[in-house]
Amino acid sequence: MSENPAPEQGPELTGDALLKVLTALGNPHRMRIVAALYDGRDYVSRLARELAIGRPLLHMHLQRLEAAGLVRGELELSEGGKAMKFFELTPFCWALTPEVVARAARTLTDEGKDDKGKDTEKDTMKETAK
Repeated sequence: MSENPAPEQGPELTGDALLKVLTALGNPHRMRIVAALYDGRDYVSRLARELAIGRPLLHMHLQRLEAAGLVRGELELSEGGKAMKFFELTPFCWALTPEVVARAARTLTDEGKDDKGKDTEKDTMKETAK
């Protein structure tokens, strides 16, 4: 079974943090990574093999999940002295309701926008359509 206990309801997210979480989970690769890490931590090479994606692409997705606070990574040395990066889920639990979204929207900043007000994050629908 899972090594991850059911977390308590997490703290209320700001609008920017909620967008990071939703964007991170709005990609099928990242959802599969979360699913793969559900039963416990794993290292990058094994995750890449299990998910059948390249390590550079996996690293990019892991960085997005880590930036959203959904996973954490830790560098460890194997018995042979090889550096291996292990990732695991961080406990998270948020209720997504209209009230939560409305409160979060009131705290949005211009983080994630360029100097012309355009989103700098790639459109998730375009990314998954490729």
